Amino acid sequence: MPNRLADATSPYLQQHAENPVDWWPWGPEAFAEAERRGVPVLLSVGYAACHWCHVMAHESFEDAELAGYLNERFLPVKVDREERPDVDAVYMEAVQAATGQGGWPMTVFLTPGKEPFYFGTYFPPRPRHGMPSFRQVLEGVDAAWRDRRQEVGEVAARIRADLAERAAVYSAGAHHPPGDADLHQALVGLSREFDQNRGGFGGAPKFPPAMVIEFLLRHHARTGSEAALEMAVRTAEAMARGGIHDQLGGGFARYAVDADWVVPHFEKMLYDNALLLRVYLHLWRATGSALARRVALSTADFLLSELRTPEGAFASALDADSLDEETGASAEGAYYVWEPGQLVDLLGPADAATAARLFTVTAAGTFEHGTSVLQLLADPEDFAEYEEIRRRMFEARAARPAPARDDKVVAAWNGLAIAALAETGALLDRPDLVEAAERAADLLLAVHLTPDGRLLRTSRDGRPGTNAGVLEDYADTAEGFLALYAVTGEAEWLQLAGGLLDTVLKHFTDETSGALYDTADDAEELIRRPQDPTDSATPSGWTAAAGALLGYAAYTGSERHRAAAERALGIVGALAARAPRFIGWGLAVAEALLDGPREIAVVGPADHPATAALRRAALLGTAPGAVVAVGEPGEAAAEVPLLADRPLVGGAPAAYVCRHFACEAPTTDPAVLGERLGVVAVVGE
Repeated sequence: MPNRLADATSPYLQQHAENPVDWWPWGPEAFAEAERRGVPVLLSVGYAACHWCHVMAHESFEDAELAGYLNERFLPVKVDREERPDVDAVYMEAVQAATGQGGWPMTVFLTPGKEPFYFGTYFPPRPRHGMPSFRQVLEGVDAAWRDRRQEVGEVAARIRADLAERAAVYSAGAHHPPGDADLHQALVGLSREFDQNRGGFGGAPKFPPAMVIEFLLRHHARTGSEAALEMAVRTAEAMARGGIHDQLGGGFARYAVDADWVVPHFEKMLYDNALLLRVYLHLWRATGSALARRVALSTADFLLSELRTPEGAFASALDADSLDEETGASAEGAYYVWEPGQLVDLLGPADAATAARLFTVTAAGTFEHGTSVLQLLADPEDFAEYEEIRRRMFEARAARPAPARDDKVVAAWNGLAIAALAETGALLDRPDLVEAAERAADLLLAVHLTPDGRLLRTSRDGRPGTNAGVLEDYADTAEGFLALYAVTGEAEWLQLAGGLLDTVLKHFTDETSGALYDTADDAEELIRRPQDPTDSATPSGWTAAAGALLGYAAYTGSERHRAAAERALGIVGALAARAPRFIGWGLAVAEALLDGPREIAVVGPADHPATAALRRAALLGTAPGAVVAVGEPGEAAAEVPLLADRPLVGGAPAAYVCRHFACEAPTTDPAVLGERLGVVAVVGE
């Protein structure tokens, strides 16, 4: 019999709707019921594409006997971390502080007052490797709750006080945005952690450092640092050639379990692929790399073919697991891996040998049970042969049971995809990608934006969810709209971005310190108001907002928005030298601030070839965080202040390069404009 999750819009919650565990969704009713019964709350947090969430569900939450015990002694609450990142953030911080590590599924025991007192992640059904079984954990917590209630209360109070103390550090903020010396120290810190042999930072597991690469590219553009460019190029190439990159279908997996980027954790997330699409596009723009261009286009095609929803937005993720046709059981990576014999059956001996050499498919295997994850360690000598083999393998793979898709739409991650697709379409002559970005933006406007200008975080099948948008939703959606304006010249996108950023200033900003909160001032009250300037898998909402505020100020001349961006960036200076890997987007925004950012106004008739050439040169520029406005002289100035008082030159379309609205002499020559903005010659060919 379905439990209370049966009507949830979250695919993750629906996965648990048939569990014998009597799950409650997060809400005041659940905690009131726990208070009435006098039992603790078991909070279980995960997401639909989480492999170990599936494992724990199968081992424990589908066990009728264990569920009976859990239902009797606890009030079980299930949360989709992607729908409620605020709930996830608060309790994950407690888990990490108490245990030194975190992850999903996250298992937290709470008082009916929402105070945590015991934590963990995955617990096995039987004790192993020094880890207690889930049943033992339940019994121990139940005994403590019944027999040592005062001690439990003291632990919960101490944890709550510790969280408040940690939050105070961020709320204090820092007084000044980072300067050149701070960004140089960040580069030095990254150099120490850079893996010279394999690319990336640190050891296994390795996550794609998209925000850090963006900083490195911007730092190189501003300073000419070859060290920054080398780290960006080597990391991007290692990922592109490794198993973390889907060599047949495009796109990237969540992370590599090893230091060599060979074996991925196979789930594929919208946010990773949106961020990496933009990074590879910017790498191509900076270097002319053919590999970066191919990866950017294949990643964009993956977004359109695998993650686009019927309504035109983008789904959250593809699962790591799929059905293994030989065993009939669900297995991680079954959709993606190959054996030599499968290649022979599909391609014949000669082409199979070529495919095995190209993609590093070996008899011993690089994954489990003699299977191999495809890699492309060097470019093929014969691209036509490679493409034909790749096509045949891709079509054969498409006949396998596919991974499940989490088809909920998250506003923030769609904002990231909108920005990446709009820029890629404009720079690589793919108008279909710009159109896809516009369709996704239209969906956000129609479904996620409420009449009072607030954002809802999620939707599914074109129906809005009930959870309020958090800071990253406003910031990343605004970033997407600003990118759409730069590419299309339609001023409505700029105005919509401004509306979202006004909400950020009104509801998410501490007026005293300039610090930013992850939830609005009228959001549900948790044990503390979530706040974190550091990146996780996505740019922090704090620094993403700073970037969008800075870009909007560059278009409009708004000192209010620029001042808010500068104040928000104060925390980046404090963290630049200490934790550069975890403040990458903040460092990238700081590069834009130090560069101006450059403001490029292109004036001329929309259908004039010279206007188009100047716009393309402007978009190809590597100047960090540069903004591009295009419009008819005089006509668009009322909507876009950057275009005001910018006449044609000798009757011809012209481009003005400005900083703080003070402009250099205009030019009508795209080559001259390119020189001013750091355009790489090969890119324009």
